[in-house]
Amino acid sequence: MPLGLNNFGMMTAKMNGGALVQIENLSKIFQEGEMQRTVLNQVTLTFEPGEFIVLLGHSGSGKSTLLNLISGIDQPSSGTVRVNGVPITELDERSRTLLRRDQIGFVFQFFNLIPTLTVLENVTLPQELAGRSSQLAQQSAMQLLDQVELADRKDTFPDKLSGGQQQRVAIARALAHNPLLVLADEPTGNLDEETGQRILEILLNLTRKSHKTMVMATHNPDIARRADRVLRVQEGQLIAAIADLKA
Repeated sequence: MPLGLNNFGMMTAKMNGGALVQIENLSKIFQEGEMQRTVLNQVTLTFEPGEFIVLLGHSGSGKSTLLNLISGIDQPSSGTVRVNGVPITELDERSRTLLRRDQIGFVFQFFNLIPTLTVLENVTLPQELAGRSSQLAQQSAMQLLDQVELADRKDTFPDKLSGGQQQRVAIARALAHNPLLVLADEPTGNLDEETGQRILEILLNLTRKSHKTMVMATHNPDIARRADRVLRVQEGQLIAAIADLKA
């Protein structure tokens, strides 16, 4: 039966130490008509606290699928994912949602801001849904908006911002609840090169300063050169690729 997630389980996981993310024999198979397509095949690896890991691979290689499995958005065909000691693949849907809300931050390629909310409201809403008071949520949001240099645009709606500015708001939203793990899916893929570099610098600065683990899916080798570890997603496997990128 799926496990529920209670406060004691969360506390125990945090006290255990070791790898933040543990992946064991993880496979994902998609049914496409009468054919089966194996995207990930018996993957086993760990991500340590404070690491910046890049997943390289072409479109459809399985990068986004792996992020979705780590976060519990999707379920594997087989295998286990543990986040901070908690086997997220064994949790029920509600418990997976709560774990994501409390411990994981997301940065997407297409920003996913709510157009009818202001910049400040976009950053505070997830915190308030998690039970944080409006006052504390606004304090946290304003601190982060100041760090991403958008405090002066707090009352602006997303459609009045440039793509780079929207992504900075998305970064503030992803980090506002102080997650242990940040998952970034092509966060610079929808931006020009100069803006993308600026976004990467902001994201790296904020995550490294607070010793967060970040896993980023990208096809950009220039970003990969900034990583602590690079894994190439290829034929269902994750292959270490740091040597050729650091040369």
